[in-house]
Amino acid sequence: MSSEGIRVAIIGGGPAGLGAAIALSALPNVKIDLYEKARELREVGAGINIGYNCWKVLELLGAAEEVRGHLQQDVLHRVVTRFLCLHMVSQKWSIRSSQVCQASFLSASEVPVETGEENKTTGCFNIKDAEAQGVRLNFEDGTDTIADLVIGGDGIRSVVRLSLFPEHVTSFTGTTIWRTLVPAKSLSHIPDLVPETSWWHGPAGHCYFSLVDDPSEFSDSGPDQMLEISCRYIIDPALDTERRFSWGIPATNERVTAHFTQYDPRVRDALSMVPEGYWKEFSAFSGPRLEKLVGWGKVVLLGDASHPLSGAFGSGAAFALEDGWILARAIEYTTTRPRLTDDDVQTIKAQNIADALEIFNKIRSPYYLRMHKHLDNAQDKVLKARTEAKAQSSDPKNIFESVLETRIGLFGSGEEMNWIYRNDIELVWQDYLRRTTVPNL
Repeated sequence: MSSEGIRVAIIGGGPAGLGAAIALSALPNVKIDLYEKARELREVGAGINIGYNCWKVLELLGAAEEVRGHLQQDVLHRVVTRFLCLHMVSQKWSIRSSQVCQASFLSASEVPVETGEENKTTGCFNIKDAEAQGVRLNFEDGTDTIADLVIGGDGIRSVVRLSLFPEHVTSFTGTTIWRTLVPAKSLSHIPDLVPETSWWHGPAGHCYFSLVDDPSEFSDSGPDQMLEISCRYIIDPALDTERRFSWGIPATNERVTAHFTQYDPRVRDALSMVPEGYWKEFSAFSGPRLEKLVGWGKVVLLGDASHPLSGAFGSGAAFALEDGWILARAIEYTTTRPRLTDDDVQTIKAQNIADALEIFNKIRSPYYLRMHKHLDNAQDKVLKARTEAKAQSSDPKNIFESVLETRIGLFGSGEEMNWIYRNDIELVWQDYLRRTTVPNL
């Protein structure tokens, strides 16, 4: 590799890190090292939702053909109160999406990059600005390395974000999530769980059931099609006394089912039939919006590391992949433009990277600002609904149902959410290029 090549270090092997690796590997003269603490890329949660926005960027990355999911059309919201009154709300989504298990998603494309300089299985614990040399990465095994560009794709607990913005703090949201995958046929005798995606709402959370992967791939003699179960229990975080920041730790059946005893018998039956040892527990954390997604002119945050929203919108994989694709376009743009100075190669390379990161930030930071504002507005609507319901009735059932009606309405199945679910990242980039060439636009 020539002295002009860009040494890229990617921290994290999830959708953000792999997406960036795929996108950047198509550029000439870029050397990529991807560092992932896990010994192998594996399933930590359950399913990944893939809507139009995600399919679009997968196509741009050349990975769409290898990702197949369960096509979903009907989404059923079922309300289960403490009095066991069952209400059905059938909601037809205007945008079809698919569910695919994470293992299939992560293995969809071959990534033509190195998996770390020494196939590391110890994590990066901090990064430091090495001035003209680039960025120094320090690893838990005592080794270090230098890169021209560091990409933080290491999730909501990002060590890269912590190194860049040590004052940024995430906190427990009050939501605990239990997730698992089970063979769909093991619960096929329970009415109304499949094939539609269903949300069963209760007084302090919900249970979610959805098939994953393409049903055409399964036969009586082959592997079973899987069903994702995701259960959320919500409390006031100020009242929480447990030690938190567990992510993907095993949970017993007793621990999970104890939080959903007031739900419909069909939900309780389904949860009771999950084999022991299948559940994983996640404590949801989030943090305030970052003013910038880049730092030092050579570090950038992608995916959950850049917008710690704790799974909001159900489109985290798409956001991460969009980030990586835009970053690659920005680097391609700055490294191929005409050079206007006679600076040395290292200086030009550093400036190209810094300029690319500013382009990335200019495009993606306002997008995430809009998400934060949307969530703040949604929270205000729920609080308002609760206040108004309490003023009209002291009956907990009436208050719950009024608040839940507002919550379900916030799911957004119409055009008002197209800016997320029908986002075309290629058009976003083309619009940026158009704006940079039209004066005063």
